[in-house]
Amino acid sequence: MRWVLIGASDIAATRMIPAMRALGHEPVGVMSSRAERARKYALDHGLALATDDVSTAMTWDADAVYISTTNQLHASQAQLAAAAGKHVLCEKPLALTVADARSVVSACASNGVVLGTNHHIRSNTVMRTVRDLVQSGEIGEVISVRVHHAVSLPDRLRGWRLTDSAAGGGVLLDITVHDADTIRFVTGREVVSVVAVATRDGASGDGVEDTAVCVMTLDSGALAITHESFVVPHAATAFEIHGTTGSIVVADAMVQDPIGTITLRRSGTATVMAVEPRQDLYEAGLRAFEHAVATGSDPACTGADGVASLAIALAARRSASESRPVAVAEVLTEPDHGSGGTP
Repeated sequence: MRWVLIGASDIAATRMIPAMRALGHEPVGVMSSRAERARKYALDHGLALATDDVSTAMTWDADAVYISTTNQLHASQAQLAAAAGKHVLCEKPLALTVADARSVVSACASNGVVLGTNHHIRSNTVMRTVRDLVQSGEIGEVISVRVHHAVSLPDRLRGWRLTDSAAGGGVLLDITVHDADTIRFVTGREVVSVVAVATRDGASGDGVEDTAVCVMTLDSGALAITHESFVVPHAATAFEIHGTTGSIVVADAMVQDPIGTITLRRSGTATVMAVEPRQDLYEAGLRAFEHAVATGSDPACTGADGVASLAIALAARRSASESRPVAVAEVLTEPDHGSGGTP
């Protein structure tokens, strides 16, 4: 596949370009809001084309676009790509409002192109193995989930994520949205309500929230507790799922690399589960996306999945702001107030 990169981003440079090339795909060029940055990025990464005009980028000879700009730009750029007949792989969140995210899904469907949301964690074989264990009944009925996704944001990423709410900054739209998707993926259940507390623990100053704790209620009645942060430098990530006949404890898998361990605990016995094959998360996502384009099947994470994870993160943000439980349906059913996502 041939790709246009919309956004001269760190994740495109460190993860997506290498993954594309490993699979024999070709990134043909990059669009950035600043022409000089686009030219330097293209030179640094061996790309033939560079522009600061998104409409120009859509005319390049390519099959698909990968969007990794700041969050407020995702919806309009994805719709432009769909209108140009290009398949769309978009970083999370798809948009800043549910209405705009749904407009992206609709635009891609109307133009007959594949839409994928780049929730990379569900491509980890560790998490896919956990999902299979849960779905096969290895721990009985799910009672609760606990997610620890508190990390230290690298210095190179300490920009708009910590300072710019209009761009979609903050830990809720950066990490909670991932945790929401992983909970849905592993349990096969929907989140119906959220209670959240969010704070500024130092990284963001007067900017946006850098730490959050959420309690999510699933449609089965089970509870999921999540802790997200940009300012915890020494903790490991964890994902625990507890059922009526056993528990699964996952260490170190809520990351960008194909690592992590699974321990299944039942009847006083702890068993470390085999995980094979280990594969690059971004290569796995791209491989699934290419298969979806070729066959009409779903990518690893669909546009509908992206709408769902966004709605949960927005419910958490509203709960933290208004100090009350928020039903996800409240976010999903509110009218479109015109956020500017449609080009």
